Amino acid sequence: MTVTLSNGHLKAQIASQGAELIRLCDEHDRDLLWDGDPAFWTGRSPLLFPIVGRLRDDQVLIDGRGRSMKQHGFARTSLFEIVDATAEACRFRLDADDITREQFPFDFRLDMAYRLDGAALIFAASVFNKDDRTLPVSFGYHPALRWPLPYGGDRYAHEIRFETAETAPLHRLSDGLIGDASRPTPVKGDRLPLHDDLFQDGALVWSALSSRKVRYGAPGRRSLTVSFPDMPHLGIWTKPGAGYVCIEPWQGYADPVGYEGELKDKPGIVLVLPGGSREFTMTIALDPPENR
Repeated sequence: MTVTLSNGHLKAQIASQGAELIRLCDEHDRDLLWDGDPAFWTGRSPLLFPIVGRLRDDQVLIDGRGRSMKQHGFARTSLFEIVDATAEACRFRLDADDITREQFPFDFRLDMAYRLDGAALIFAASVFNKDDRTLPVSFGYHPALRWPLPYGGDRYAHEIRFETAETAPLHRLSDGLIGDASRPTPVKGDRLPLHDDLFQDGALVWSALSSRKVRYGAPGRRSLTVSFPDMPHLGIWTKPGAGYVCIEPWQGYADPVGYEGELKDKPGIVLVLPGGSREFTMTIALDPPENR
C-alpha cells in the first residue's frame, strides 16, 4: 500500500513497505527522487534502523550473544502499519515482533511521519523504548536525489554546498567498515563539486561534521536544501554513472574496523531509557520557481 501527499508545491508518495519515500515531484510533476532502476540500485529513500552501515561479519553483539543483522538493519525491509493519513501528512508504525526480536531483542516502536509544508517535505522518525532496559539504536536517512536535477545545468555542474566550511578528513572504508579518518577531504571550503570519480572507493563518510544542512544543485538553477538538525554524521554516495546522489544524514555509522564490542558501546549509538523516546528529523526543501 502507498500514501500520496500533495499540496500544489510538492507531491510525495510513501510505501508501507519500509515506510519508504518512493516518489517526490515538484509542482509540474518533475521527479526529484531516483526511480529505483535495478540496473544501478533498487532503493529510493530507505530508512536505516536500528543500525546504520555494515556490521563486522554482519553480526551484532547484544548481551554477549552474537546475532545476524544485515547492513542498515531491518526497518527498510519491514512492513509498516499506516496509522493515519491526510492530504498533506501521514504516519507509519513498526512495532517489535518475533521476527525483529531474533535480530534485535528489544521491545520498541518506530513511528515514521511525513508532512508537507509549502515546498518542503519534513521527515520525523520517533523511536520509543517499550522495554524495561536501555535501548541502543542508530538511525539514518538515505534519500537518492536525481543527478542531474530537472532544472538544467550539466551533470558535472552540480555541487553540494555545506552550511559552513568542512575541513575534516573523511573516513577510509574497508569492506564497508569504517577505517581511520585520513582520507583528504574533496570539499573546497564549503563546496563539494560532484563527479563520479569521488565514489570509486565507495561513500564519502564524515563522523565529524560542522554543518546541519546542505544545498544541492547546479549554480544558478533551482536547488534542493537538505536539513538534518538532529543528525551529527553524514554519508554521500552513488554508484558511478548512476542518475542519483544520496545525501544521507545519520546518527551512527558502520562498525569501525576491528570493533568487537557490544552494540551499546559502539561509536554513534544512542541510548534510549525505558519509557523514553528519541526523534530524528530531516527536511528536503525545494527552491521556489522564481529562484531559478
